[in-house]
Amino acid sequence: MSTVREQKPAAAQGGPALKKALTTPLLYFFILGDVLGAGVYVLVGQVAADAGGAVWVPLAVALLLALLTAASYAELATKYRRAGGAAHYATRAFGPFAGFLAGFCMLAAGIVSVAALARGFGGDYLSAFVTLPVGLVAVAFLALLALLNARGIRESMRANVVATVVEVGGLLIVVALGAWLLIRGDGDPGRLTQLGTADKGAAAAVLSGSVLAYYSFVGFETSVNVAEETRDPRRSYPRALFGALATAGAVYVLVGIAASAAVPTDRLAASSGPLLEVVEEAGGVPLLLFSAIALVAVANGALLTGIMSSRLAYGMARDGLLPASLAKVLPGRRTPWAAIAATTVPAMILALTGSVAVLASTLVLLLLVVFFMVNIAVLVLRRDHGTAPHFRAPTVLPVLGAASCVLLATQIEGRVWLRGLAVLATGALLGAVAAARRDRRRDEPAGNATGDGIAPAEH
Repeated sequence: MSTVREQKPAAAQGGPALKKALTTPLLYFFILGDVLGAGVYVLVGQVAADAGGAVWVPLAVALLLALLTAASYAELATKYRRAGGAAHYATRAFGPFAGFLAGFCMLAAGIVSVAALARGFGGDYLSAFVTLPVGLVAVAFLALLALLNARGIRESMRANVVATVVEVGGLLIVVALGAWLLIRGDGDPGRLTQLGTADKGAAAAVLSGSVLAYYSFVGFETSVNVAEETRDPRRSYPRALFGALATAGAVYVLVGIAASAAVPTDRLAASSGPLLEVVEEAGGVPLLLFSAIALVAVANGALLTGIMSSRLAYGMARDGLLPASLAKVLPGRRTPWAAIAATTVPAMILALTGSVAVLASTLVLLLLVVFFMVNIAVLVLRRDHGTAPHFRAPTVLPVLGAASCVLLATQIEGRVWLRGLAVLATGALLGAVAAARRDRRRDEPAGNATGDGIAPAEH
């Protein structure tokens, strides 16, 4: 069994602490902006292809499944209030090897996601206004995001608030246009009850569609990496987390209803811009407006994922799972500049080479591995009582959360599993090296060792 003791704040250990600048509203918009990211603008068509006209059903199911794991994150984020997220939780529960593996999966998913969003920003949506080389746009885009990230968490969150309002406004326009189509008699509400496809029954269609829909809700896990920068995480984090997920779920379901009622299912499924189909069907709104909104959504998603990746790298460095140099912060701004640079450079390389397509389909699988570990970690860490008062999820929720991860993983294709296993094998190898280095440091004299506040495992 492993025992842990409460970690002291970084400042108490002699290291620089991150600035506490996030209030409940700012954290709410952070989570909402990340969940309502670029995916929603292409998601509805993909879910329709898998589930049929009743798009809202798998969206609602995915929300319920996401809330299970969100409850585990709420408990751990308020119990251990520091950057590092899943990597830190897994380290405390299972040791440095599991911590590194969880962090590696999150970092891989985050960096690839940012690179893909950067290429998306320089692609078709931007070409509606100006045609520029995608690689050049992606690199410049990532550099600007890194500068905004390094400037400060407050500045990044203010930009996120504006972008989130734009994103939500665009989605509400789609909902209004769908309602207008139904009022004037051009829509077909009968499609809202059509569940299943030619080769899938209703149950299989819901489960398959829920895997795609689940991906649209997983942005909430990025928020645990800014818990240390939240003024009152015990009060703020659960309110912001569950409030943002409920808001996102309501918007998603309404968008799914509007799109399905307004546009025939086969047309919706065949479109790479399904919401544009609704706008075109209804008329009255310039198509360029939605290109602009999509660009804002992509930029905001990339900014928030970049913040997550840099804070995760920073937290792993403080835990001794990555080089200590990544824990350096700007003296005045107190933002993790080294971690920002270390996560931005590989994203630039991936965006330039276009190799993100190889790993993009493994993102859901990697996140399910992380979520499974987090749900189990909640139960393991219930033995650790030496912490401040915190949110506590009913025991059944992490149990069901872990089971839901296994269930969704069974719906992922075999070829994606092969790619995911390759990434996991790489993480396992690097994790073994990190664990060995950690053991050597633990065996050093106290004056030479670099403490991280986590007691060694007892066997």
